[in-house]
Amino acid sequence: MSAVLGRRSPPPHWRLRLQAWWEARLPRSDTLALTQRNLYILPTRAGLMLAATLALLLLGSINYQLNLGYLLTFLLAGCALAGMHAGHATLHGLQLHLLPPEPQFLGTSCQLTIELASTRAAPRHGIAASLRGTGRLAYVDVPAGGRSQVHVAFAPARRGLHAIPTLVLETRYPMGAFRVWALWRPASRVLVYPQPEPHPPPLPPGSPDPGGGVHQAAGSGEFDGVRDYRRGDPLKRVVWKKAAKAGELVSRDSRQARRHALWLDLEAAAGAAGREHRLSRLCAWVLQADRLGLPYGLRLPGLQLPPASGPAHRRRCLEALALC
Repeated sequence: MSAVLGRRSPPPHWRLRLQAWWEARLPRSDTLALTQRNLYILPTRAGLMLAATLALLLLGSINYQLNLGYLLTFLLAGCALAGMHAGHATLHGLQLHLLPPEPQFLGTSCQLTIELASTRAAPRHGIAASLRGTGRLAYVDVPAGGRSQVHVAFAPARRGLHAIPTLVLETRYPMGAFRVWALWRPASRVLVYPQPEPHPPPLPPGSPDPGGGVHQAAGSGEFDGVRDYRRGDPLKRVVWKKAAKAGELVSRDSRQARRHALWLDLEAAAGAAGREHRLSRLCAWVLQADRLGLPYGLRLPGLQLPPASGPAHRRRCLEALALC
């Protein structure tokens, strides 16, 4: 189970530049084994305060020749050193694997799933994952010799193909006096589709194929080729608008619908201002045509996808809009 804490204060500018330089030296890979070569450890603020307290206790014990003071000082110092080794062992030997991220629409968060595998005979506690610079930590425990998953999310600012930001795995277990962390640059990339227009206009009229004797109502987005409803017809082929107006159940005739070619292109979306708005409208039309089960084609500069239907065709059209 993962938990999310609040945001931290952003690091200073010089630290960001140093982190960017250091990250550029890391290879990209969707799997990572945490070893001594890629684990780093430094005391936290609480650890520095503990060190200052131990120094004061030691000076006082030396000054006043307090044997119990020596005992307390070295006992606390030993606990801190043991905690440092325990924190390092919590991450050491972990196998990390990033599951392939699914494409997302612009304006939604892209969720990344990280799988952590352990071969150690003891459980690992207090492991946090985050995107570098966000400060949002998702915590997870890994059972002994088992696997766990932790989820982090980020929101891309534009459509297209995006590299995954650098991930940070860290722990402050068990005392919080030391922070052990590792940086990870995944090789996978996330495809971001355009954001669908919230309230798009009706689908453009279809273009009748040569030899097709069936017409379509211009600007209505509905085919005139319909027939009486038959038991077993899919609900997505029922013309609900006509049922609401006339109280008559009719279904689209798929054989007649194939005689028309529904083309979606930038010219059909000319009423939208700006290229991104047009792509957003085309994205909404692709989803609408797919819900209705209509064959549709997509025309973009330098690319033409012939009319088809189904999840594979919808995915190809959305990918074309994302990379246009």
